[in-house]
Amino acid sequence: MRKAAAKREIKQERAARTRVEIMEAAITLFARRGILATTMAELAKAIRMTPGALYWHFPTKEDLLLAAIDELHERFLKEFQELLLEQRQLTARQQFEAFIGRTQQFLRYHREYGIFFGMVAMESAYTNDRVAESIREKLGMYVTVLEKIIRYGQNKTKEFRAEVEANVTAHSILGGLIGALLHQNLFRESVAYDPTFATLQLVTADGLTLKR
Repeated sequence: MRKAAAKREIKQERAARTRVEIMEAAITLFARRGILATTMAELAKAIRMTPGALYWHFPTKEDLLLAAIDELHERFLKEFQELLLEQRQLTARQQFEAFIGRTQQFLRYHREYGIFFGMVAMESAYTNDRVAESIREKLGMYVTVLEKIIRYGQNKTKEFRAEVEANVTAHSILGGLIGALLHQNLFRESVAYDPTFATLQLVTADGLTLKR
């Protein structure tokens, strides 16, 4: 019985590792080619797996996309967990700059993650309601974090301009971050990554902050 249980556990661990490997390859491929241009057959070839084995883990491309979105969301949350715990000790502007800075740092080393979200969000809005809803749900959480920071700066610390609509501004900033990543990737031969995000952070933070 113990040997059988141990074998099952090993198989489950191996299957879990394989799923992560599939999702990692899929994220890169979808980020580079988009949803419609990427087939399950191409993905299977890229990870040296038979199509049948791939379909055993993910019966459809939609299942794979949804799993990849959930996986990336968990990785983003882990990256921001410490910041969210510390931010009560910071001013609103410090919280805002820390959020942008942490995003910049994370995507510097995992730019395909951000590009994946941008590409999938753009295509799924017109092609797949389930995937679009999943993307909206995840991105909506980051919008909520930004919105709370802005409202904190408006109502509590009085650092931010009161006439700014917090929800719209939060959506605009998150969209700007994704857009900046996609744009910089296109112009990567002539436009550096860090100055692009540093400029966006400075412009948005200064635009929110009251002049004293």
